[in-house]
Amino acid sequence: MSNLPHDSAHTHVTGRSEFVDDRAKLSNELFVDVLYSPHAKAKIKKINIDKALKSPGVKGIFLGKDFHHNIWGTIFQDQPLLAETEVNFAGEAIALIAATHPDTAAVAKALIEVTYEVKPAVLSVQDAISLESFIAGSRKIERGEVEKALASAPNKLENSLVIRGADHFYLESNVAIAYPKEDGQIEVHSSSQHPTECQHVVSHGLGLGSKDVTVIVKRMGGGFGGKESQAAPIAAYAALVAQKLNAPARIVLTKDDDMVMTGKRNPFEVFYNVGFDDNGCITALDAKLYSDGGAYADLSTSIMERAMLHSDNAYYIPHLRVTGQVCRTNYHPHTAFRGFGGPKGVAMIEKIVEEVAHYLGKDPLEIRKLNCYTDEGGRNITHYDQVVENNCLPRLLSDLEKESNYVARRKEIEAHNIKALTDRSLPLKGLSLTPVKFGISFTTRFLNQANALVIIHRDGTLQATTGATEMGQGVNARISELIASELGLKRSAVRMMPTSTDKNANTSPTAASSGTDLNGAAAILAVRRIKMRLSELALKLFDIPESQWARHTAGLGTQEEVEVKNAHLTNDPNEGAEWNSGIAEYHGISFKDGQVFSAKHPEKRMTFHSLIVEAYHNRIALSEYAHYKFPGLSFNKLTGKGTAFLYFTQGAACSEVSIDRDTGEAKVTRADIIMDLGRPINEGLDLGQVTGAFIQGMGWVTTEKLFYKNGFLLSHAPSTYKIPNIQDTPRIFNVRLLNNNENKPNVRGTKAAGEPPLLLCLSVWTAIHDAMKRLSPYKLKYPHMELPATNEEILKAMHPELFKKWTKK
Repeated sequence: MSNLPHDSAHTHVTGRSEFVDDRAKLSNELFVDVLYSPHAKAKIKKINIDKALKSPGVKGIFLGKDFHHNIWGTIFQDQPLLAETEVNFAGEAIALIAATHPDTAAVAKALIEVTYEVKPAVLSVQDAISLESFIAGSRKIERGEVEKALASAPNKLENSLVIRGADHFYLESNVAIAYPKEDGQIEVHSSSQHPTECQHVVSHGLGLGSKDVTVIVKRMGGGFGGKESQAAPIAAYAALVAQKLNAPARIVLTKDDDMVMTGKRNPFEVFYNVGFDDNGCITALDAKLYSDGGAYADLSTSIMERAMLHSDNAYYIPHLRVTGQVCRTNYHPHTAFRGFGGPKGVAMIEKIVEEVAHYLGKDPLEIRKLNCYTDEGGRNITHYDQVVENNCLPRLLSDLEKESNYVARRKEIEAHNIKALTDRSLPLKGLSLTPVKFGISFTTRFLNQANALVIIHRDGTLQATTGATEMGQGVNARISELIASELGLKRSAVRMMPTSTDKNANTSPTAASSGTDLNGAAAILAVRRIKMRLSELALKLFDIPESQWARHTAGLGTQEEVEVKNAHLTNDPNEGAEWNSGIAEYHGISFKDGQVFSAKHPEKRMTFHSLIVEAYHNRIALSEYAHYKFPGLSFNKLTGKGTAFLYFTQGAACSEVSIDRDTGEAKVTRADIIMDLGRPINEGLDLGQVTGAFIQGMGWVTTEKLFYKNGFLLSHAPSTYKIPNIQDTPRIFNVRLLNNNENKPNVRGTKAAGEPPLLLCLSVWTAIHDAMKRLSPYKLKYPHMELPATNEEILKAMHPELFKKWTKK
């Protein structure tokens, strides 16, 4: 474990990091702009491009008919690259303008005349349900006898929850540059989490074989899921222009256009019935989840599946049924966002726990501990029949209760809020402690695979490429540390190369928090195959006089070559490794601090560089490719049963909020987090992921509200869309990682840090509710608010009578 900085930190802070749009502009390069629909649903009656074509500097205008194949889709191919006869969301692309300058393209875009026949649009989940406007069929996961258990439950609650979407707000908007190469080939540089999908969408759209399209991703200026699927059509736009005009083509969306055109975190509407006993033990839950998928499928069905799989969060519920249905509306197709569907399922069950506690007059933490997964009494099996291995949840709740001084602060806040009822100058305060159990794997089994290519050069330095894409999360730093430590080298000896489809093919997206898990394991397997050969070579060299080594004799051929066997390893990146170090040794040879030596006779040693020179002169391979797949996954999507995840990342957060009575503004005054990340590869980077995810989640549950008018996004800039800033961070912010040495399934016992911490933000949302429970409207019923709990939403909840005339029936 290390605390080395991000491998690109020094180039980021000095402004020398190269992003896609930093690539030097070529003299014949063209700039691409996109014309999109202002209407949520309309028939396209006519497109007139004549005036635009005559505009100075315009080299071409392209429509859907110019694509060889104009349909794409990640799961279902249902979305046109460019709309031809109808538009189904505001922001849907219709035409591409290629010009010598971005300003020239913008002028020409304004000259394109499109005649629309506007149609009625589906602009809410409720409308979609009433019209049965759905994407794919309904899904169900069920355990036990839900109706019978609900009927016999001593206490029952029925309620609903509206969860709004959120924008990814990556700092680098969608961008791609396409270069035409010889013999019809296309090279695309894209800001994408999924270069393989970009390759396939480009090749399909242009009528090329995948062999003729290379997609390269050096780094992204943020992704958060927003560039998992929706970067692909952007790449195709640049590639089409490059192919048609035989010139480099660059497309860089403005922040406004990017926000209008691209999908968000799926909004959800959730309905549930819950049964529980007088102690607060939840005995039955019947939940119906509806999501807004937007106009096309994108990833919404998989997002719904993960929401269903996380509807239990940290709690064992013996009788649980969850159904999920994706709705088709006329909004931009919603897509992956950090946490995927998990945050929606967890938001539901955490609200339920709070409601049960309020109904019984108990502390919500008591209800959480009572219902928490435990290894005793068979209460460690999920509703989809996966055993919760390495369960740290009870310990996390207990430890955080003590470390956050929860009991004493609860009493202080209760006393404060009693005073605040008579003194309006005092803010309301709230406190909540919530856990998370997040499954790590793609729920589509075939996506859980990766490959890596590792090359050792004759000077002893390495280059490595994997299918993982760097979006700021530090995946390259982690993988390079895995490689370097396995060979006993400094991380600076390893250079992670840009992700490229001609070196790592058929890759999965860098998503599902599995970038390091999958690609790091593949890299370790590749390194160990080389290491096994090098170890055998070193063992033999130690018995040969140095004067007879190949560096001295190979040129003349006076000595026989040293022969070594090719390594045969299993798919397990932990096989043969000493568990505590995670390092494997072969033939009794150790690699440490740039030295290679016999573990039993450490005086027999040489430098790593010297060994590499010998390997080269003995014609021993110094490069290796390896493929890795997660073992043991058995989730059946039809039955809703099986092992869906390799393991669970777990954590807990305790958040305290202060709410201004006049403005409804909620401030997070303190947050305490304990995160179980197994054995981190780089603790510093993981702490950064935890804090960053939590703050990003805070934005989702408090300030980030999307506003639309007739389906067109109005809040499409930082002036109208409020992401967290430095002033929103908790005044006291304590984060530590749990010491957990028992995550056996994953490479070196690590656990993924990318998505799970975001879900801890729900402690902020429930703390806001907790702050208002003393108000008179909520003595008998739990506060009812949408997510996010914006200032307006909080004011409305604090003063429901005053807001009645503005509240929709």
